[in-house]
Amino acid sequence: MSSSPKGPTRVSAQTLNAFSQALFVAKGVSSEHAQTMANALTWADLRGVDTHGISRIPMYFRLLDSKEMNATPNLHVLKETLALTVLEADRCAGPVAMHEASDMAMKKAKLTGMGLVMVRNTTHTASLGIYSEKVAQSGMACIALAASRPNMGYYGAKAAGVSTAPFSMAVPGPKGQAIILDMASGIVSLGKLAQLKANNEALEPGWALDAQGNETIDPQKASIPLPLGGPKGSGLSLMFELMASLPVLNPLIGHFFSDKEDAQRHCQNAWIIAIDIAQVCPEASFYNEMENTIKALKALPVEQRVGTEILMPGERGYKERHLREQQGVPIPAKMQATLTELALKYKVASPF
Repeated sequence: MSSSPKGPTRVSAQTLNAFSQALFVAKGVSSEHAQTMANALTWADLRGVDTHGISRIPMYFRLLDSKEMNATPNLHVLKETLALTVLEADRCAGPVAMHEASDMAMKKAKLTGMGLVMVRNTTHTASLGIYSEKVAQSGMACIALAASRPNMGYYGAKAAGVSTAPFSMAVPGPKGQAIILDMASGIVSLGKLAQLKANNEALEPGWALDAQGNETIDPQKASIPLPLGGPKGSGLSLMFELMASLPVLNPLIGHFFSDKEDAQRHCQNAWIIAIDIAQVCPEASFYNEMENTIKALKALPVEQRVGTEILMPGERGYKERHLREQQGVPIPAKMQATLTELALKYKVASPF
C-alpha cells in the first residue's frame, strides 16, 4: 500500500469494522467492547456521518492514553426502580455504555411500558442514532441525549459554556427502516470543524467563534461552534446538563469551570428512554397511521432547492448506507495516513 495516498479510498464496511476492532484490542480493550465500539463507528460511516465514524479512532486513542477513557471499566448499577436505572459507566467508551443502557431500557419498557436509563460518567457516545435505531427496530419509541463538558458557545457569551449536546429520537418505520432524528444542539459539530480545518474549507457565517470569541469563517481559527437557533440550541444543551448530569451528581459545566485538578477531563452523561408502543396501542394501528403520515408529507410540493423528493428523518442515511454497502466507505487521504500510522505502531494490518 502507498504510504502517501492521493485521495479518498473506498473500503468495505466489513473491512473497516474489523480494522477498528483490531486497533481497539491492540490498545487493551476487550474483544467484546472493541466490537461494540467498532460497530458504532461503522454505523456512522455507512450512513455518511463521517465525523463520527472511523475518524474518531485517533481521539479515542488519545482518551485511552490519558486514562480519561477506561479500557477495562466496571459498569454497575447505582440505583434501580421499576422504570429507572442509574448506570455507572466507570469512564468506559460511550458506545459500550449506551449499548448496555439501551438493552436495560428496553427490558424495563417490556415490564412497565417505559424504561429510562441514566448513564453516569461515560465518554464520547458516538452517534446516538445507532442506539435509538436499535430500540426502534425492537418495536419501541426512543429518546436519547447526552451532556458533555463545555465546547460550544452559550448564546450571548464569547466563550464556550455548554456542549454541542446531541440527541436522537426514533420510532419504528415502514419496511424495517426506523424514522430517526439524530442531531446536535450546535450548528456544526467539533468533528465537522476538524474536517473543514483538515481540508481548509471555509465555514458558513455564524457557525463558529475563534479562541478570542470573535466570529470567524476561517477553518484554521474556528474553535468554538455556535448553538443551533441561538438561545434554542444553547438552552437545549443546558437542559440536557441539568437533567442528565445533576441528578446523578456528576456535574460537567460547573466542574469544568472549577479549580479542581481534573476539571478539564473529557466526560459525558446520558439518558436513553424506551417506550413500548404495543402497550399504548395496537402495533398494526400505529404502523397504519405511520404510513398515512409519511404518505401525506411526501405528497407535499417539493422545494427544488433542497432536492427532488421529500425525505423523512433518517431516510437520507438509509439511502447512503445502501450506496456505501455496495461501493465502500470513502476514507480521505489524511485520515488514511493517520490510521496507517496507528496500525504500524500497534502492529495491526492497515486496509489502506
